[in-house]
Amino acid sequence: MSIPNMILAQVTPADTMIQQAADTLQQAMDSAAQVVTDSVAAVAAATAPAAAEPVVKELSVWDLTMAGGWLMIPLAILAIVSIYIFFERLFAINRANRQDNSFMDRIKEYIHRGEVDQALTLCHDTNTPYSRMIEKGVTRIGRPMNDVLVSIENVGNMEIAKLEKGFNWLATTAAGAPMIGFLGTVTGMVQAFFQLASAGNNSNVTILASGIYQALVTTVAGLIVGIVALFAYNYLTSRVNKVMNKLEGKTMEFMDLLNEPAK
Repeated sequence: MSIPNMILAQVTPADTMIQQAADTLQQAMDSAAQVVTDSVAAVAAATAPAAAEPVVKELSVWDLTMAGGWLMIPLAILAIVSIYIFFERLFAINRANRQDNSFMDRIKEYIHRGEVDQALTLCHDTNTPYSRMIEKGVTRIGRPMNDVLVSIENVGNMEIAKLEKGFNWLATTAAGAPMIGFLGTVTGMVQAFFQLASAGNNSNVTILASGIYQALVTTVAGLIVGIVALFAYNYLTSRVNKVMNKLEGKTMEFMDLLNEPAK
């Protein structure tokens, strides 16, 4: 055997061993990588549902109210007073809106008979806004028609003013409650950014988010109170307008009665 062949025969087994060792090492690395990959996938699969599941925190009305700060106190007062005025005025308007269909017929009968005292007694017993208007007109019988009409209209204006008692409070609440809510939002934002600046390097989104959340509560409360007061005011105003139309109709009916020719 020649020397080159002897060298080749000695090198070839060594290369084969190195190659086998390399293949073995590669297989071991592939196995380890596969084990690591499977482990990571298993951990991810186990933790993914818990991480993806949102944390739900329920808030009660009381919690929201307390989060709004001291400005919730005037808003609560405005809300309570507005609700009281609404129901109290609603009942008063309903009482004023009661109508006796036979009232004007009986007044007409008494006037034609010349029984003025009976007509006044009927007006007093009926005790409604239109009966008080007619009562004033009956007491002015014999005077110029314009004087009778003016006296009736004056009483009618006073009756309408009585029915609209407290409406200014509702109008003020409708306009002022949202402004108080916005004031709470502005002051809350100032406090939130102050806390964020005071935190320095420890500042995070949580500090700012909690402050903004508290600030917006007053805006929500102010808008709710203002919207309720606005709808209450408009509803009561429409009811008063209906009563006013009825009072005008009764006035015209009484004036036509006085203008009827004597039988």
